[in-house]
Amino acid sequence: MNPKRILVVGAGHVGLYAALRLSKKLSSREAEVIVVDPQPHMTYQPFLPEAAAGNISPRHSVVPLRRELRRCTVVAGTVTRVEHERKVATVQPIVGPAREIAYDHVIVAPGSVSRTLPIPGLHEQGIGFKTIGEAIYLRNHVLDRLDVAAVTPDPEVRRSALTFTFVGGGYAGIEALAEMEDMARDAMRYYPELKPEEMRWVLVEATQRVLPEVDRDMGAYTVQQLLKRNMDIRLDTRLESCIDGVVKLSDGDSFRSDTIVWTAGVKPSPMLDATDFPRDDRRRVTCLPTLQVVDGDRVVEGAWSAGDCAAVPDLTKEPGNFCSPSAQHAVRQAARMADNIAAVIRGREPVDYKHKHVGSVASLGLHKGVAQVYGVKMTGWPAWFMHRTYHMSRIPSFNRKIRVVVDWSLAFFLKREVVALGQLHDPREEFVEASQPVGAPRV
Repeated sequence: MNPKRILVVGAGHVGLYAALRLSKKLSSREAEVIVVDPQPHMTYQPFLPEAAAGNISPRHSVVPLRRELRRCTVVAGTVTRVEHERKVATVQPIVGPAREIAYDHVIVAPGSVSRTLPIPGLHEQGIGFKTIGEAIYLRNHVLDRLDVAAVTPDPEVRRSALTFTFVGGGYAGIEALAEMEDMARDAMRYYPELKPEEMRWVLVEATQRVLPEVDRDMGAYTVQQLLKRNMDIRLDTRLESCIDGVVKLSDGDSFRSDTIVWTAGVKPSPMLDATDFPRDDRRRVTCLPTLQVVDGDRVVEGAWSAGDCAAVPDLTKEPGNFCSPSAQHAVRQAARMADNIAAVIRGREPVDYKHKHVGSVASLGLHKGVAQVYGVKMTGWPAWFMHRTYHMSRIPSFNRKIRVVVDWSLAFFLKREVVALGQLHDPREEFVEASQPVGAPRV
């Protein structure tokens, strides 16, 4: 028989794990797996805060696609359109004209992007925290602000440079805030011109609690720990404007801040707008518990989805509930989906995805954390250790596990790297300046 072609759109948690499992379960006579993603790697997002804080090397928080997916075809490009009626996807490679790829089965897993609001100034001043590039940029930016504050004679410039504002109190926001404050406090020992108490770290959260994934007492503990570190926690408060770096909050407060980090949730990738798949009111692809795409009561044959961009019923809860957009669900959904696709290709029935969320772990900086797993609550060092152990076990590839463990081990004996590499963001600036023709106006 002719092998079935399986097209994987996106190589995030769902795409990578599903492609890896399919390539192991199906022989080349049964299926051909094609993975399309504009990036040459998968980013393990739970490690972004530690990569930004310098606890692990940024390279070790990403997984190279071509090395891991050796039995798959990796296409470096962007899927610009999917016409499932024809079972064809249009792919725009990094270089060259667009081309169509026909398929028998498609895994729609482009993931999510930052969910922003039309807040004046946010587009110009905000920094996201979903990619390794954003994590590296934030690290360099924070350290650069310390350099600015150390040399300026202007107290207003100094105050603005040392004010760091984070919007959103979910896991991404709390971990980013805590890890970056930890890093900046470590860096302060090399700035005799500055005092740690001059730094102002502000968390703005629109609801009345942080970390909604855990019980309220654990969220309250997290707030208490952050307050002990002299952070400014604003609950039940919204960001209303940040034009020219002037932060205006719904509680009436206003202050200047050179750093505004937006971590207030995610939304499905806009790439889905260029497909003909059914969507719900939150723009997620509608799915059955088997991870098959469904249009009303009709199963869309050959279409599968999971992860942040999919509305997957949560069978461990009351009807009407859906799986949360977490890495925990994404990895397990990917495995179930791969098994189901293999079963369908072999003429068997798919099986429902059912997994009770076992809990959550979060780092609050070096040796500090909060965890709630199987109903057991932990704080401090034990929670931090569990956070590291869990995520080390989940990152794909033995190579990356070893490199992350080595990074962590060295950190017990060596001081954290707190140098900014700002030139990474504009590496040609110095060469362009040096290569200007004699007499030409400077640009």
